[in-house]
Amino acid sequence: MVGANVLQAWRARRARKRTEAEARHLVGEAHRILKRKREGIPQGVTAEIEQAVAAVETALGGNDVEALRQAATTLDEKMDQHIGFARKSTMREYSESIVVAVAIALLLRAFVIEAFQIPSGSMIPTLEIGDHIFVSKFAYGIGIPFTDKKILALREPHRGDVIVFKYPLGPETDYIKRVVGLPGDKVEIRRNEIFINGRPMPRELSTSGPCPDSDGMARMGNIPCELWVENLDGHVHKTRHDADRVPTDFGPKEIAPANVFVMGDNRDNSNDSRVWGTVPYELIKGKALIVWWSRGPTRDDFSLAHLPSWLGEWFRAIHFRRFFHLVD
Repeated sequence: MVGANVLQAWRARRARKRTEAEARHLVGEAHRILKRKREGIPQGVTAEIEQAVAAVETALGGNDVEALRQAATTLDEKMDQHIGFARKSTMREYSESIVVAVAIALLLRAFVIEAFQIPSGSMIPTLEIGDHIFVSKFAYGIGIPFTDKKILALREPHRGDVIVFKYPLGPETDYIKRVVGLPGDKVEIRRNEIFINGRPMPRELSTSGPCPDSDGMARMGNIPCELWVENLDGHVHKTRHDADRVPTDFGPKEIAPANVFVMGDNRDNSNDSRVWGTVPYELIKGKALIVWWSRGPTRDDFSLAHLPSWLGEWFRAIHFRRFFHLVD
C-alpha cells in the first residue's frame, strides 16, 4: 500500500511538471506572436489572448493542476482560432530544435572539446587501443574552425602534455603523442634515456616481465618488456620498452621556435619525432583530457552463425576499468 501511494504521488508530480512545461510553452509562444504580429491582429483578439495568458499565469502560481490544464487548453484553442497563421508547426519546432542542437555540437567541437579514438598501441601503457578520449581544444587557444589559425593563444604546450595533432607529413591524419622537447631545447636520447639540454630526465625501473603485443592483444603473453616511471618536469608517467630490443640513441637535436618534439610512451613501437621531425604549434589540435569509453580489439571474423559468441567477446572486450581515466 505504501509503495502504491509513493508511485501515485510520483506520477502526480510528473503529470504536474509536464502540464506546467506545456503551459509555459504556450505562454511564451503567445507573447512571441503578440510581440511580432501585434499590428496585424485586431485589438479585441489581442485582449482576448492576453486575458487567456493571464489566466494561465495565475494558474501556474497555484496548486490546482486541473485548473492549470483547463486554462492552458483554453489558451491553446484561442490561439488556434485567432492567430493560428503565426503558430509554428510541430515539424518546424522539431526542425529548429535539431538545427540548434547541431549548431551547439559543431561549436563545441570547433572551439571546446572533441572526441578521439586511440587507433594504435604507440601510447601504451598510458593509452590503450580502443580508448575513446576527450580532447580539450581550448587548452592552448581559440582556433578558427576548418583552419590551422588561432584567434587567441592561451598558453604554449608544456613538457609532458599528451597532445593530439595533425600529422606533419599528412595533415589529414591525427596523431597523439607526448610532448618531450620544447622550443629551444636540445633533445638527445642515449640508450633509451632522454636528455634535455644535457640534463637526464629522472626515471626509474618500475617492473619487467612479459607484456601483451604492442597492438594490445595478449596472443603470446611472453614478450619481455620493461616499464619505466619517467618524470618530465612534474609529469610522472610510465613508458614501455621492449627488453629484447637494442637500446637506441638519437640526436642531439635542437627544437625550432614554435615547435615541439613528441614521442610515444611505447618507445620501441612509436612512429614519432625521432622519425619524421617536430610538430609545429599550428598543427596541434588540443590536449588529451580523459578516457570516457574503452573497448579492446576483437576478431574480425563476424558472422550471423557465430553471433552469440561474437557478442560475448565484444562485451568482454569492454575495459570498464578505463572509464573516466584521466590522461596523465
